[in-house]
Amino acid sequence: MIVRPMTADDVEAAEEISADAFHALDLRLRRAADPEPVRRPDGSAWIARTRRLVTTDGPGCWVAESDGAVVGIATSLRREQVWCLVTFAVRPGLQGAGTGARLLAAAERHGAGCPRAMLSASADPLAARRYHAAGFALHPQLRLEGRVDRSALPAATGVREGTGADREWLDDLDRRHRGGPHGPDHEALAADGTLLVAGDRAGYAYASPRRLVTLAARDEATARRLLWECLARAEGPFLASHVTMANAWAVDVGLAARLELSTHGYLGLRGMAPPAPYLHDGALL
Repeated sequence: MIVRPMTADDVEAAEEISADAFHALDLRLRRAADPEPVRRPDGSAWIARTRRLVTTDGPGCWVAESDGAVVGIATSLRREQVWCLVTFAVRPGLQGAGTGARLLAAAERHGAGCPRAMLSASADPLAARRYHAAGFALHPQLRLEGRVDRSALPAATGVREGTGADREWLDDLDRRHRGGPHGPDHEALAADGTLLVAGDRAGYAYASPRRLVTLAARDEATARRLLWECLARAEGPFLASHVTMANAWAVDVGLAARLELSTHGYLGLRGMAPPAPYLHDGALL
């Protein structure tokens, strides 16, 4: 087995491994009352995001190859003072042979010298043990999900749709929260949801009618306004899936909107406290 840099030609195989690995994990962790897990139905967004990362962060993207076939992947990004692990997976049935450790070590070299690091982890106890051993403090995440009680929605929130002209101050806000901007990752975030900004430039969110992608604000009052606006634009069930207890304000809003609260994996952090008011994207953090 060899571990080598990922190329654009590897991305489709990498997506299959990612989809298979996370589907196998969902099946393993499924509780009796949970619905039957569904394998990722459409990998196009994953593929587009990963191709961007191979271009912007090639030294942070790696594959493990055995007998000419890709059997494991790790992608990561570096943004000024923060390194983020984006995706990390080994083909089901091949875990436990040291492949994951070699991939993670290769990806972490991209973040050498970064004082901060972030990752979003599933509830997999094996992954939690690996990340803890790598020096990450694991902060439990909550998720808010369900149909919005529209009678609970407040009046006008003072939030507008953003444009590319807003990105400079968005990046300044990201530096404040996590030590680095989203920079080139705005394209991927915008592909997942509409950019919404507080009129006073005190915060922003990316959200689709089905889920919150990410949210950052200078203060909790602005964060609440942004989340309420995302909920007001919801169509059908809505999901906000990365809430740490440093962001208890989001729990207040979600429960007021009659969403259901449950636990959902961990936010892994090294060299930093949980950012707030900040709800991270599951991949680009």
